[in-house]
Amino acid sequence: MGVVYGGVHRPLGRPVAIKRLPGALAEDQRMSSRFEHEARLLARLDHPHIVPVYDYVRDRGEHLLVMERLDGGTVWSRFASEGLTAQQSCGIVLAALSGLHAAHEQGVLHLDVKPKNLLFTSGGVVKVADFGIAQVVSEGATLVTHAGAVLGTPAYIAPEQALGNALTPGADVYASGTVLYELLTGDLPFERGGGPLAMIQRRVYQEPRPITGVPSALAEVVMRSLVRDPSGRYRNAETFAMDLAGAAALVFGPDWLMKLAMPVHLTPQVAASSTHPAMRPSQPRDTMSITHARVRATMIDPALNPTPPVAHLSDTLMPAASVIKPGGSSVWFTLAAVLAAIVLVVLPFVVSGRTLPLLPHDLATPVTNAGAQLKVTVAGVTFADVTRTEPVGFVLPGAARWIIGGAATATIDGTDYLLLPDQTPLLSIMGAGSIVLLLFTIAYLESNLRALRRRQAGAGVVVLCGPLGFGFGLAVWLVVSVFLRHEPTSGLALVCGVLGAVTGVCAAVATRRSGLRAF
Repeated sequence: MGVVYGGVHRPLGRPVAIKRLPGALAEDQRMSSRFEHEARLLARLDHPHIVPVYDYVRDRGEHLLVMERLDGGTVWSRFASEGLTAQQSCGIVLAALSGLHAAHEQGVLHLDVKPKNLLFTSGGVVKVADFGIAQVVSEGATLVTHAGAVLGTPAYIAPEQALGNALTPGADVYASGTVLYELLTGDLPFERGGGPLAMIQRRVYQEPRPITGVPSALAEVVMRSLVRDPSGRYRNAETFAMDLAGAAALVFGPDWLMKLAMPVHLTPQVAASSTHPAMRPSQPRDTMSITHARVRATMIDPALNPTPPVAHLSDTLMPAASVIKPGGSSVWFTLAAVLAAIVLVVLPFVVSGRTLPLLPHDLATPVTNAGAQLKVTVAGVTFADVTRTEPVGFVLPGAARWIIGGAATATIDGTDYLLLPDQTPLLSIMGAGSIVLLLFTIAYLESNLRALRRRQAGAGVVVLCGPLGFGFGLAVWLVVSVFLRHEPTSGLALVCGVLGAVTGVCAAVATRRSGLRAF
């Protein structure tokens, strides 16, 4: 939310960090006044796990926050480099929850809790930074640009914050639970990919993945902090901290915080929980590899670190809720896709083409029927056009023998026959190729529909489902025609292709419209 400079308070000789807010804030009088009010609230926060604000400067269009300078790095930098043990992760989140609870009691929400906003002092004390900045810029709502860039960090955002609903300390509880999940496992509660908006949509409409590889006592606490409905979550940071401290004492032993050598300042209630394990069964301590193993961050996802808002505060912003809420009804598109698919599958079985005289034949031998000219076609495509060679008969080209399978139309001196090759259809390119085409189009369509359902694809994929559906329709027609040995006509092929295209497009539109609900 701005640029941070290192500085020195000259009269005191004290190192400080100076956050310079974006110029767009100064140009907006309403936002500027709001930030000045917020700065006064931040200056009142006095807690060992909150980065203190020393001063606020508003002069000649500049907005500067003067804060304590912390040189111990961020939790993210340590997590991504050397990794963290489970005890360290629990201690870090307990410290953050302690600071958050103190801020909440003063009426200040953070709304952007993430590993990069948790900093270490040189003595190893964890402090929460950047209180209130998100509140100032967006009044608590999640904002996006027309290009889909999100102001904030979508990986840790609470569902109610994304939807623009009323905010409570539960929003910071959710973000803190997401941080704890990531520190314990190295991954997020939701799959990555699809961009910032898709990440937000998953948090709004999808249940988080159950945490694995973590003792049950800790797992229960983490998953309760990630309940989508705020009423089912911990009501505040302190109750979350109490359960976390009790679970950690059960898993690591009542003296785990003392052994951790990480200064953590707790309220009396949380401190009592940290030394009195919760009365619930857990795994034997000697079987827990998590106790000593270090967990590191997995691949750093650019979506977790969006472009700083400085770059697009001048853009037109809109609430994320207006973008991620479900679209119109998908019932009619679903019905159209189902009906088109049923007709597509049934049609090749009931429409077998013309009733023609049969001409069973081994394509490896000459056709000995009387006549001077033989033309072999499949759906209007000519595969052989040969003249009779006395006394052998009509000798088909070698390529035609391998391509034709199931049935073909043989025209001898103007009279049409249904040519039925003797070999098994699977041994022909038409037979084997039709199956390959069918499997390919089904797999590709399913992949596209899955991407649409997860909001990892846009309108371009809907359009792409048209030609894929056309290919699917052709494959269905060809498979049925070949293996039932029907006359393969071009008219039926075209109808089946169109029905396939309708099926693909309607299914894609229905999936895209209902994708948010399906999460």
